[in-house]
Amino acid sequence: MNLKKSYPFVALLGIAFFLYLIHKMVFNSLNIDQTHFHYSLENLYLFFFILSAIIFQVLITIKKRSFDNVGMSFLVVTSIKMIFCYLALRPLLHTTEPNNPTERINFFVLFIIFLIIETLFTIRLVNEKK
Repeated sequence: MNLKKSYPFVALLGIAFFLYLIHKMVFNSLNIDQTHFHYSLENLYLFFFILSAIIFQVLITIKKRSFDNVGMSFLVVTSIKMIFCYLALRPLLHTTEPNNPTERINFFVLFIIFLIIETLFTIRLVNEKK
């Protein structure tokens, strides 16, 4: 596999792993109990990593076929990602556990972080020369 083709995915993996380590250290330093969370931190990072990797692949494919449609494709795949995220978030919205606000905030923070990563990737992709 060409290094240039795999670079976005390797970079995404590295960033996600680095953020995971920081996230885990913050949880440990603040003594946040994760045993009652509906989704573990590892599952959330895996979920968002897979969705971001799919978005990266779709955008790279769209860029090869029709460079002018990359921006619109980003909006479409991000909207589809939001549907999957809502379906994953639904159980958290309907429970009343004491740690639930922390878990909801955790979910939204991860959503926003990965959305920023995807947006920066898309900006970089659009700014590349054809």
